[in-house]
Amino acid sequence: MSGLLGVGQLLLWGSACLWLLSLAHGALIISGDHAAVQVEVYSVTVDCTVTSRFAHTVMTSKALNKANFSQEIFFEVDLPKTAFITNFSMEIDGQQYVGEVKEKEKAKKQYEKAVSTGRTAGLVKVSGRKMEKFSVSVNIAAESNVTFILTYEELLQRKLGQYEIQTRVKPKQPVQEFQIVANIYEPQGISNVDAHANFLSNELLPLVEKTVTDKKAHISFSPTIDQQRKCPGCDGTLIDGDFIISYDVNRASGLGDIQIVNGYFVHFFAPPDLPRVPKNVVFVIDRSGSMHGTKIYQTREAMLAILKDLHEEDHFALIQFDNSISSWKESLTKATKENVDEGMAFVRQITEAGATNINDAVLRGVNMLVKDRQENKLPKRSIDMIILLTDGMPNNGESNLSKIQENVRSAIGGNMSLFCLGFGNDVDYSFLDVMSKQNKGLARRIYEGSDATLQLQGFYEEVSSPLLLEVDLRYPDNAVDFLTTNHFNQLFNGSEIVVAGRLMDNDLDNFLVEVFAQGVEDDFQVQGQASAVEWDVLYPDEEYIFGDFTERLWAYLTIQQLLEKSKNGAPEEKANATAKALDMSLQYSFVTPLTSMVVTKPETEDGTDIPLIADKLTEEQRQQAEKLVHHFASPPMYSYSATPTYFVDGDPHFMIELPDRDDALCFNINDKPGTIFNLVRDPTSGILVNGQIIGDKKIPPNGQINTYFERFGITHEKLGVRLEVSTEDISVFQDSKRVKLLWSDTASLKGANVDLLLTKDRSLTITLRDSVKFVILLHKVWKKHPYHRDYLGFYTIDSHLLSPSVHGLLGQFYSGIEYEVTDLRPGEDPEKPDATMYVKGQELNVTRGWQRDFRTDVKNGENVPCWFIHNNGTGLVDGDTSDYIVSGLFKRV
Repeated sequence: MSGLLGVGQLLLWGSACLWLLSLAHGALIISGDHAAVQVEVYSVTVDCTVTSRFAHTVMTSKALNKANFSQEIFFEVDLPKTAFITNFSMEIDGQQYVGEVKEKEKAKKQYEKAVSTGRTAGLVKVSGRKMEKFSVSVNIAAESNVTFILTYEELLQRKLGQYEIQTRVKPKQPVQEFQIVANIYEPQGISNVDAHANFLSNELLPLVEKTVTDKKAHISFSPTIDQQRKCPGCDGTLIDGDFIISYDVNRASGLGDIQIVNGYFVHFFAPPDLPRVPKNVVFVIDRSGSMHGTKIYQTREAMLAILKDLHEEDHFALIQFDNSISSWKESLTKATKENVDEGMAFVRQITEAGATNINDAVLRGVNMLVKDRQENKLPKRSIDMIILLTDGMPNNGESNLSKIQENVRSAIGGNMSLFCLGFGNDVDYSFLDVMSKQNKGLARRIYEGSDATLQLQGFYEEVSSPLLLEVDLRYPDNAVDFLTTNHFNQLFNGSEIVVAGRLMDNDLDNFLVEVFAQGVEDDFQVQGQASAVEWDVLYPDEEYIFGDFTERLWAYLTIQQLLEKSKNGAPEEKANATAKALDMSLQYSFVTPLTSMVVTKPETEDGTDIPLIADKLTEEQRQQAEKLVHHFASPPMYSYSATPTYFVDGDPHFMIELPDRDDALCFNINDKPGTIFNLVRDPTSGILVNGQIIGDKKIPPNGQINTYFERFGITHEKLGVRLEVSTEDISVFQDSKRVKLLWSDTASLKGANVDLLLTKDRSLTITLRDSVKFVILLHKVWKKHPYHRDYLGFYTIDSHLLSPSVHGLLGQFYSGIEYEVTDLRPGEDPEKPDATMYVKGQELNVTRGWQRDFRTDVKNGENVPCWFIHNNGTGLVDGDTSDYIVSGLFKRV
């Protein structure tokens, strides 16, 4: 970071406040040697206002640089990918710097020079499945204040009968003013509201204040700085996890709820107590070779659960495909218990093999439904749907994506719905998205992970209970213009239809609203007269702080739908939709895929301003970034490691595994054979671990000398225990006595101060009483190998009882490490991208790669994805590697 006079500070905080059943993530982190005394973060607040489902979120963070030198402070926040940023500002010593929304292409050209010289950076990055990370940094002068304010808006969607407000908070330390506030205004009336958090202890639970009246809910959580602490006087905080508010509104039978405010209207339609429409569903399941392993297992498990949930009046079919297509039966079958059991037996036998022929598989499902309809085998009032699950690109049969879309659209002919599930990052999601929307459906990404089965089941639950088909919401032609979509193919249980529009005049005497749809037995038809909402009557004690919410809700919904239209249709239609969406994005200051927010921040050294550009990521951009990460990140972190693991193994490869972040850091240490390094030292407990490296027998043809650890010396001064572990044997010294073990032994020794568990030619587990647990692995090499020798690996399994003063090449990480990785970009190796890491006040270039963890497989190891820090870990490791060299196996630094 240029222009820093001291160690930089990293301020990260954030919370995505209001959005539907998705994970919002944020953290408040202060790192750097002087952080505890030099930077005071004295305020972190989240203020959420929901007015008739339209959410307005303001996140504010305030900090003071108490040092006598300038420091770089970073503001980061995760927000839902469905939200639009509307404003960002920084206030530095009374001077404001406000972001401005501009057309993306013009902003790019305007700052092209700055971009080409590296003097600008994107502010928005992919962050998890459903989030985007907004970040900005600014150099703050000595003894100066900075305030960051970010605002975003979105329309909450109803899912499974609830709206959900989810805020993830990770402040990492107690904050003087910490507050989460949500105010919910619903003229329909609030039927239920709940607030909880996974970090709420019995002491914190009473601090969640909830006040609910008929049409308003107020929820707040504002612990004092002492209430946030893990223990009296300590710096740790209890606030670490998700704070969740869920609610729903009262629903009257019939027309739904129509609100007219300031010349705009919004219509919410989700009538209660409707019977479900039977469904006829064909499951089309990819069994190609790329589905091998976990994916096919999770698919089978999800399908078994889904089949159990079928209603007896439903009909279903099962098709599996690779380069060939195989059907369970040649027509759909009623979901009786016997048929479901038989179908489950078929699912259990699905195994992966072959290529991917999506075209023929989907057409098989379409033809099956068409044939059964023609033969009157299906209920007249029922919904036909196909659910396609695939993890790859079509590479057998028809492989042209546009041709497949054309074939499917022509075959379906508007008579059924197609839902597409893209499993993993190798699918072309835009292909599936367009194809599903062309056929009355939608697409959903299924992310690889331990919860993939739950993702599949969750999607099915959303679409498993249709209530109405072909829903038309009609309004007077002479009273409304600029209407959002008002025809919907289906209404599912637990969801909600939303239509908004602009009134041509304020004459509401003839504002007749009608809804027509197909129900399970009869046609659904209802009509009624709409009237304006008197907000000052509904909320007489409230300041009218969100008076244009109906207009902004209409604009948000219109832009979202125009962006969808810009992907489909004729070229002229796409161009018109894009132009309209751009105009409205600029008019309402929404950061959308067509606009950018430009933030000009001050620079301290040369007095010039640096522009920073915040873009809205498209789903294709998100997938591309995720594909880059996941491609080299496989396999995932191990599920058996619930706590961080610190180890050194191989040439010598140092690794810090961080399961809570599903991430790891790694670095190598290179020095001449015979060098002894200090790995762990804790002056409080008296623990000391040193290791000596050894080189190859001779220089290999490539000239690269590999070094490994050959011996470890472990001391616990207070217990009077000393161990020396080499590739030959193990010696234990205590009370002037020595016990010698050979690696060819299997032994278990339990003493008053130390326990040893020796597994023959494999591992030694060392447990020192009330302090620490280590595992040392033996790697045996063929004795006649021309270059390599036997060597050892050292793993710290439990270090939580060591003191905060513990240090060493590994020990310095036992108390935790705060870092952030941004700006993922191609590296020299296409398999290993580079990125920028902010850690300990440093800005480092790091590379994504992997190292091997040998705990479960001493011979081959298992790959662990990690961020590799170059040059002997410079910037991550305190000081220089020479600072850790000692003169003897039991000597201190």
